[in-house]
Amino acid sequence: MRVFAFTCGWLSSDLGLILGGESGTVRLPIPSYLIEHPRGTVLFDSGMHPDLQRDPMTRLGPVVGPLFGVEFAAGEEIAARLAALDIDPARVNYLVNSHLHFDHTGGNAQIPNARVVVQRREWEAGADPDLAARLAFDRRDYDLGHDVQLLDGEHDLFGDGRVVCVPTYGHTPGHQSLRLQLDDGSTIVLAADSCYLRRTLEHLHLPRYVYDREAMLAVLRRFRDWQAAGVRIFYGHDAELWATVRQAPTELR
Repeated sequence: MRVFAFTCGWLSSDLGLILGGESGTVRLPIPSYLIEHPRGTVLFDSGMHPDLQRDPMTRLGPVVGPLFGVEFAAGEEIAARLAALDIDPARVNYLVNSHLHFDHTGGNAQIPNARVVVQRREWEAGADPDLAARLAFDRRDYDLGHDVQLLDGEHDLFGDGRVVCVPTYGHTPGHQSLRLQLDDGSTIVLAADSCYLRRTLEHLHLPRYVYDREAMLAVLRRFRDWQAAGVRIFYGHDAELWATVRQAPTELR
């Protein structure tokens, strides 16, 4: 099984948005991951919509737009990242979305034939207009007519323990992370926004906006236990960690 990491642009924001109560600014990588399993190709999150390369304020709107500076150049969208590996985006089998925020589902339209794999409670939140608005979900990113597989908790995608969707609720109603067992026997967890930064985990320091604080804290404590057992946690938007992560076309190890 091969795993590749992509950088699909960057966002900058008030640090207090990411670590509640802190001051300053922070620059955040936007990751996506490709997993080539013998039984299928999996993409974990799809980055941002290409419209953000041209006019981010119009795409993000008056509530979300002012919160972020966007660095997103042509060629950094997920379709281009895959093409650079000679992978046809139309042939990706599974698109696992950690959750429905714009920097995780904005590229879904570029993966037209994949089955979208998402937690049921997240999808239902995204289908509720009032709740979706409160959570800053944009249905233009994810409600695109894909075949959708709704999960209720943990799900082993291929039945062999190599690619497992793990519920990590809290950031949003149905956030999920992806646990991968690599060929060398080691385990990594792609945390996405269940754990923004190393500091989030080390200090149990939550973001400003959290759907369920107690659920998110429980997830972070579970991540601490996994780390103690040797699991590597790939934080969702940690620039310092990201500088150490091998990028495609080199395999992640």
